[in-house]
Amino acid sequence: MSQPCATPATVLRIDTHAHVFTRDLPLADVRRYAPTYDVTVEQYIARLDTHGMSHGVLVQPSFLGSDNRYLLAALARYPQRLRGIAMVDADVSEQQLLALQAGGVVGIRFNLVGGAPVPDFTGVWRSTLARIAQLGWQVEIHREAVDLPRVLPPLLAMGLKVVVDHFGRVDAALGVDDPGFRYLLSSAAGGQVWVKLSASYRNGGAEQGQRFARQAWPLLREHFGAQRLLWGSDWPHTQHESLTDYGHSWQQFTQLVSDEEQRRIITGQTAAQLFGIN
Repeated sequence: MSQPCATPATVLRIDTHAHVFTRDLPLADVRRYAPTYDVTVEQYIARLDTHGMSHGVLVQPSFLGSDNRYLLAALARYPQRLRGIAMVDADVSEQQLLALQAGGVVGIRFNLVGGAPVPDFTGVWRSTLARIAQLGWQVEIHREAVDLPRVLPPLLAMGLKVVVDHFGRVDAALGVDDPGFRYLLSSAAGGQVWVKLSASYRNGGAEQGQRFARQAWPLLREHFGAQRLLWGSDWPHTQHESLTDYGHSWQQFTQLVSDEEQRRIITGQTAAQLFGIN
């Protein structure tokens, strides 16, 4: 694995995707995974410091469902350095949304991989999503690329800012030829979609995922530009812990995006504007 980077933390450099949890927290009734270890916010901050990151974004793990208490507690420990992406239920109240906002939350996430049903965005979710749009929050989508053409349009029609996780989660056998990935590229024209250059190993494993990332990067750069691309470590790399670590994740990003100015925009200006960091 790579050695820590020596960049000073005074540089605006934002990791937009990480998780914290402990194994004794109550788990969601429906889940694909249950943790067997703990990762605390102090451990995460230590990684940010070691690798020259000024800020980080904590994303609610899907296996904790809409119980965001641990996430909020973590944000409260480091309110100047951290922002959060929560998971909520369709009937979340106005008061609950405002409490999340006060706690440093700037968006919600739908983790829909593994055959999860696509929510009824235009029905039961409509009023909540309208309020999310009013708050200026983002909606993060984690879904296999093949389904993006039916997941994204209703969200975009509501005027929401949409962030697509992990390069779009393509079919490993298809790579950049995955029709869902091609749709994702076309969605850039509307100016409402961002893509995370994160967790390439979730697109076919360590080696194949990196090959895909190298093929995808020039296409994403051409369509989205550095102004709507993000980097995330995906720490602690759940279910893929043996494939990478924080430093290796950052090193792969710097190798992928070799131009320092583009890296600066992706991890600085772009992320700061989207996540409300200054």
